[in-house]
Amino acid sequence: METRTGGLSSVASDRATFFRQSGWLMVVNLVTGVVMLGVHFLAKWIPPSEYATAVTLLTLTMLIPAIPLQMVVAQQTAADLALDRLRVLSGKIRGLWGWLTLAWAVGATVVVVLEPFLSRRLSIANPASIWVTLLLMLGCLWMPVVWGMLQGAQNFLWLGISMLANAVVRVGSAVLLVWFWRREATSIMTAALLGVGASVLLGLWQSRALWTGPAEPLAARALLRQTLPLFLGFGVTLFLFSADTVFVKWWFPEQTAWYASAGTLARGLIWLVGPLAAVMFPKVVRSTVRAEDGNLLTVTLVSTAVLVGVAGLGLCLVGPWLIRFVYTPAYVQPTMEILPWYAAAMIPLALANVLVNHLLARTDYRVVPWLVGLAVLYVAGLLAFHASPIQILHVLAVACSVMFGLCWWFVKRPLPVPGQVTVPEVM
Repeated sequence: METRTGGLSSVASDRATFFRQSGWLMVVNLVTGVVMLGVHFLAKWIPPSEYATAVTLLTLTMLIPAIPLQMVVAQQTAADLALDRLRVLSGKIRGLWGWLTLAWAVGATVVVVLEPFLSRRLSIANPASIWVTLLLMLGCLWMPVVWGMLQGAQNFLWLGISMLANAVVRVGSAVLLVWFWRREATSIMTAALLGVGASVLLGLWQSRALWTGPAEPLAARALLRQTLPLFLGFGVTLFLFSADTVFVKWWFPEQTAWYASAGTLARGLIWLVGPLAAVMFPKVVRSTVRAEDGNLLTVTLVSTAVLVGVAGLGLCLVGPWLIRFVYTPAYVQPTMEILPWYAAAMIPLALANVLVNHLLARTDYRVVPWLVGLAVLYVAGLLAFHASPIQILHVLAVACSVMFGLCWWFVKRPLPVPGQVTVPEVM
C-alpha cells in the first residue's frame, strides 16, 4: 500500500511540476505575443507595402529550421545530462555552432548574389532590409541552440526570460527606430536583430556550464545520423506552420498585408499551446533514456485540444475588435474573411505537434518518411490549387489534418520490440 501511495504521489507531483512549468511558459508566450503585437501596431505608421515586406522577411526567418534545431539540441541535452555525459554535450554544442555559422556564410553569399532578383520579385524597395535580415538569420540559427540547451536542461525559468527579452527589446527598438529613423521595413528588421541578440546573450550566460567546459571532439556523422530524423520531423511541422505566407506573397502581393495580419493572429494559437509539448518533450526523452515510466501524452493532448479549441473560437469572436485595435479599420473586413479559415488550419496542426513531440522524444521515427512525403504533397497541392488565399488555407488545413492522422496512427501502434528505443552515445 505504501508503494502504491508513493507511486500515486510521484505521478501527482510530476503532473504538478508539468503544469507549473508549462503554465510559466504559456504565460511567457502570452506576454511575448501581446508585446509582439506592438510591432504590428506599426502598420498604422508605415506604408502597407513596407509592412508586407517586413512580414514577408520575418516569415522567411521562420523558414530557418529553428524549431527542429531547438528540439534536436533539447533532445541531445536531456539525454546527455541523464547519462552524465557533459563533455560529450559540450563538444556537440560547440561543433554545432561552428557548422551552423559556416552554413550561414554559404547561404549569405548566395543571397548577396541573388539580391537584385529577390528585391524585384518580392517587391522590396530598400535592399538594406535584406542585409539586416541576413544578420538576423545568423542570430536565428544561434538562438534555437541556446533555447534547446535551456529546454533540455529543464531550465524553463531562464528559457522564458530569454524569450521575454527577445520580445521586449524587439518591440521597444522597433518603435524607436520607426519613429526616429525610417518608417520602413528596415527599421523593423533591425529591431528584430537587436531582440534576437539580447535573447542569445542571456541564454548563453545561463547555459554556460553546458558548453564552456572540457569537451569531447564532435563526431559529426554519428550525430547527423542520430538527429536527422528529428530535424526532418520537426521541420515538416515548421514548414506547415510558416511557408504559406511566402506563397501568398509570391502569387497575391496585393493581398499579403491582410493575409499576414490573419496569420499573425491565428498562429498565436500555436504559440499559446506550444509550451505544453515543449515541457513534455525533455521529460519523455529523460524517461525513455532511463527506461522509466513517465507518459504525459494523454494529459498534454487533452489540455492542448481544450485550450486551442476555446482560443480558436474566441479569436473568431473577438477578431474584428482585435484587428481594429492592432491595425486600422481598413484591415477588418479583408482580414476577417481569412481569419476563421486560418484558425481552422492551426487547430489540427497544434494537436499534431503534440504527437510529433511524443513520437520523436521516444525516438520512434517511423512517421518521419510519411511526414516528408506529406510536405511534398502539400507543395504540390499549393501549386495546383491557389486560386485565392483562402484556397491556399484549404490546402493547408487538409495537410495539417492528414499530419494529425498519420501521427495518431503511429502513436496507437508502439514499437514492436520493447526496450529497443535507445539514445546511442555519440563519441
